[in-house]
Amino acid sequence: MGIVIDKKDNISTYAEAMRYVENAKECLKKAGKDGAYYDDPKYVKMAGNTLWNAVLISLEKRYPMHGRPDIIRYREIIGKESRTRLKQLNAAYTACHLNMGYDGDLRVTNAKDALALTRELIAWAAPEAG
Repeated sequence: MGIVIDKKDNISTYAEAMRYVENAKECLKKAGKDGAYYDDPKYVKMAGNTLWNAVLISLEKRYPMHGRPDIIRYREIIGKESRTRLKQLNAAYTACHLNMGYDGDLRVTNAKDALALTRELIAWAAPEAG
């Protein structure tokens, strides 16, 4: 399957979502590291929210919705298709949106998990990545 171009901004959904991932990685670099923990929760929060937006971009392409993205609706739809994908979605929501985005969790391992989960979901949900 060839790369699908989003006519709105002339960039593929996959490429756009991965651009967000790269931006999140830059935020984490700005957070600074001291061993197993980041130093600045502000940048960790920015990274987590950016990663969650990357997931949402790819999910919106696969499952178009009117209005705001709704995690409850995504859980219902994805849960009917695949329990494994639902577990990945829930884990990404917790790691990116809640732990990093809200709480500013400073653990490096949480950020690594969030990055990996985000990449997995983007590869699955972005039509041109499959």
